[in-house]
Amino acid sequence: MVFERERVAALSAAARACGIHEGMRRGGVQLLAPEAQLQERDPAREQAALEQTALALLQYTPQVSLAPQACVLLEVSASLRLFGGIRALCRKVRVSIARLGLSATLSCAVTATGAWMLARYGDVRTVRERSLRRRLDRLPVVLLSAAQAHLEWLHGLGCRQLGQLRALPRAGLQRRCGKALLDMLERAYGQAPEVHDWVVAPPVFQARVELPDRIEQTDILSAYAQALLAQLAGWLTARQLAVKQLRLWLEHERGRQAVAPTDLRIALSAPAWQEDHLYSLVKEKLARSTLPAPAIALGLAAEELERMQPASDMLFPEPGGSAEDHQRLLELLVARLGADKVRQAAPRADHRPELANRWCSVMQPAASLPAPLSTDAARLPPRPLWLLDEPVPLRVLQHKPFYRTPLELTSPPERIEAGWWEGRPSTRDYFTVRDAQHAYYWIFRQWHGGEWSDEEPQWFLHGLFG
Repeated sequence: MVFERERVAALSAAARACGIHEGMRRGGVQLLAPEAQLQERDPAREQAALEQTALALLQYTPQVSLAPQACVLLEVSASLRLFGGIRALCRKVRVSIARLGLSATLSCAVTATGAWMLARYGDVRTVRERSLRRRLDRLPVVLLSAAQAHLEWLHGLGCRQLGQLRALPRAGLQRRCGKALLDMLERAYGQAPEVHDWVVAPPVFQARVELPDRIEQTDILSAYAQALLAQLAGWLTARQLAVKQLRLWLEHERGRQAVAPTDLRIALSAPAWQEDHLYSLVKEKLARSTLPAPAIALGLAAEELERMQPASDMLFPEPGGSAEDHQRLLELLVARLGADKVRQAAPRADHRPELANRWCSVMQPAASLPAPLSTDAARLPPRPLWLLDEPVPLRVLQHKPFYRTPLELTSPPERIEAGWWEGRPSTRDYFTVRDAQHAYYWIFRQWHGGEWSDEEPQWFLHGLFG
């Protein structure tokens, strides 16, 4: 239960079953439910939660406003088609709010004030003006905040619903209750314009959450990180930005047993702003991390940012997924295995097969990789996919190279001459060969001192065909 000025402000269903109700004093509550958990209302914390919710919901519309009675208003008329209609949009909004650790009553209407009043009454959705008037007419007058000071007089007239309030003479109602009540009533029914102060995303994103207890399990920390990522997704969408590097820090004990914060950095090979993708990377990073001490707070910051470049849908999508899907898979593998375990080929300008390529991390930008030789691959003889780390010397029996069985040449020679610029000239003739079991290999004949030297050439096994 939550108390405000020593009286119950909010309670659970179990507490209500014990006979507790709103407005009851603390002594009566402790008498009826001595084991109940009692909390003092914290307006500053409530306001912070509302602002975090508004920031997270910016990913659905740029027009988000805070309203009284812990309400967040969204102008979604331009977003319905993008998110698949009002029902699909409401489901997404509900999921985002749940990721923040909150619950909400969702309502929608053609006017913001009408939607606010319907939300206070219950989960009601209406998108037609006639339906809105019919539903508002049945709402109790108590929902009008401007009517709170005149409830006793209105109830004495038998006016308990908004429809009955609208039937009263306008001049007399304004003289008795003031113009504020009529203005609010007209805004709810769409008879007067509405003015809102839209939430503006801050220029820099940095969020932090205090943990309820000392937490050592990283899977629990990922749930709190998801709440921060929901805010980040809204901030990125509102600013039309994408993030290339995230900084996640875990705060530990303070004071006499202080432990320095744990810094975790998550680098992305391509800028991203999708909440689910960022969460999968953060979750994998936390799963691979070891905490030096229990965490008491969690923070998130976006460090490297770029302009958002949304991908357009193709008329005929590729069945294997888009380039963005491929990039997300690589980033997920890097987060799970480490950047040094997921590599990409980096060709070099060298004709020698063992030097024509090196392996580097997939996180290395493609622009920093050296340019390969401008050779037409279609004109090259077949090359094996499996190249040995070091060539294996072969025996020669009856003037034929031997590897388990005698090897039969099945291709003309491919001459490679290189290395003279390093002072180590090399002359090789590569062949595709076949053994007695019809397995194919890639071997070469090494000439020492040139092709016309008196020294016998030596044979080496360099690759295997699949």
